[in-house]
Amino acid sequence: MLIYTEITPNPNSLKFVLPPDTPALDRGMLEFTQADETAPTLVQALWKVPGVQSLFFTRAFITVTKAPEAHWQEIIPAVKEILAKYLPKGPLSNPNYTPAETASEIEAQIQQVLEEYIRPGIAMDGGDVELVGYDDGVVKLRLRGSCSGCPSSLFTLKAGIEALLTRLIPEVKSVEAQL
Repeated sequence: MLIYTEITPNPNSLKFVLPPDTPALDRGMLEFTQADETAPTLVQALWKVPGVQSLFFTRAFITVTKAPEAHWQEIIPAVKEILAKYLPKGPLSNPNYTPAETASEIEAQIQQVLEEYIRPGIAMDGGDVELVGYDDGVVKLRLRGSCSGCPSSLFTLKAGIEALLTRLIPEVKSVEAQL
């Protein structure tokens, strides 16, 4: 199984790109920020790799974030070995997936911009963006994967996402990050 890595703007996160015929997740996105004994076996195995701090799953890739003192040369082979062992058994089922419901026309427009323009670029960097809400001109977003805790995330949020949303949707005045 060919699994390759791509760097991300976050020096502590690395994107493990999977073959198209071997998805990691059945739908949506799933993030693990701490070890959990009830998590799927694949996730538990990845948590046993020394230095792993968080895991972010999509269909096409898995982003692994390491502790600052950990070294990629030790983590990469271990993660690839685990993925090669568990991914052929099928994708993880996402129990948290619910299709996005939009409460207003503005939220629908925001979702469309996120899907068409923002999400593909962020996915290239090993992350994702989630619409948390919209209220009185303020869009609330949650950055996930390598974008969570990335030194460039504030720039991405303000100079990238906010600039595009305010230009394309006049009702949007600002964008705020949500944890």
